[in-house]
Amino acid sequence: MKKTATRLADGRELLYYDSRDDAVRDAVDRRPLAPTVTTSEIRRDALLGDSVAIASHRQDRTYHPPPDQCPLCPSQAGRLTEIPAADYEVVVFENRFPSLAGDAGRCEVVCFTADHNASFADLGEDRAALVLAAWTDRTAELAALPAVEQVFCFENRGKEIGVTLGHPHGQIYAYPFVTPRTERMLASAAAHRERTAGRNLFDDTVEAERTDGRRIVLEGEHWTAFVPYAAHWPYEVHLYPRRRVPDLLALDHAARTEFPQLYLELLRRFDLIFGSGEPPTPYISAWHQAPFHHPHRSEFALHLELFTVRRTPGKLKFLAGSESGMSVFINDVPPEAAAARLREVASA
Repeated sequence: MKKTATRLADGRELLYYDSRDDAVRDAVDRRPLAPTVTTSEIRRDALLGDSVAIASHRQDRTYHPPPDQCPLCPSQAGRLTEIPAADYEVVVFENRFPSLAGDAGRCEVVCFTADHNASFADLGEDRAALVLAAWTDRTAELAALPAVEQVFCFENRGKEIGVTLGHPHGQIYAYPFVTPRTERMLASAAAHRERTAGRNLFDDTVEAERTDGRRIVLEGEHWTAFVPYAAHWPYEVHLYPRRRVPDLLALDHAARTEFPQLYLELLRRFDLIFGSGEPPTPYISAWHQAPFHHPHRSEFALHLELFTVRRTPGKLKFLAGSESGMSVFINDVPPEAAAARLREVASA
C-alpha cells in the first residue's frame, strides 16, 4: 500500500491510498475555498452521564446533490470536487462539515471507490483489503492525537439511514471521550469477569454462539459472523475475529487476508434478504474498537456490527416510544429466523 498526503484548498488534509507503489498523486485542489470554520462543542448530560456534540455549522452541509454534482467523485474538466485527482482507489479526507473538530475530536470521510454507482459489496477483495488498510492506518494516526480517546470507523448506506451523499463512502469519528456504548460493554465485561472468576465476556459470547449454532451466519478460519441472541435490529450480524484483539491495529496477517472475502459475502447477502427485485438494503456497518487509554483496554474485543433498519420489503424499523424514549428495543424478527434467512441467501 502507498499513502500520499496532500492538502485541500481550505487546508484540510487529504490522503490517497493506492495498491500500487508507483501511483503518482500530485493533483492540486484549484477551488477558491475559504478556510473551514467549525463550531463543534461537547456538552455533558448530567442525568445520563453521556456527551452530546453540538455542531450548528452542519446545517449547511451538502444535501442529496444530483449525481453530476457529487462532491466525492473525482475532479474532471469543468467540475472540481473534494478529490482533486481524475481517478482514485481509496481516499480519506477531513470532513468539511464535521460533527467533531479541534479539541472536540476529528471527523474524516472515506471514499471506497471512484465509481459513483457502485457499493461496497461491488468491490473486489483487493479493494476491500485496501479499505481495511486505510481504516487501520487512520486508527493509528488518530490515536496519536492528544484529544482522541476512541476511533470509530463506519459506513451508513441508504437514504433510509439518513445518508445525504449517494457515493459509496464511510466515515471515521475520533472521539475525545469513550462512547456510552463502549462504556456499557466494558462495564458488562467487568461484571462478567468478577462473576466468573476472570473469564472474558466477549470470548464467552462468541463461544456460546458457536456452540449453539442456530444464529451462526458465516464461519471462516479466522472470523465468525452471527446474529446475536438479543439482536436489537431486524437483521443484525456481529463479525468477530477468532483471536481476540482490542482494535484493527492488532489484527494479524491471516485475519486481514480472510476479512475481505467474508465481509463482502455478508454485504451481498444483506442485499438479498428481501428478494432479488427489491432495492439495495440500507445498513449501518460499524467497527467497535477499544478505547486507547482505558485500564481494561486489553479485555475489549474488536468486532464489526452490521444491521439494517428495513424489517420487511417496503417497511422500516422506526425507533418509536420504547426505543427512543426508554432505550428498550422491540425486535419483530426472531434472531434465529434472521440467521436462517442470511444463510439461505448465500451468494456463493
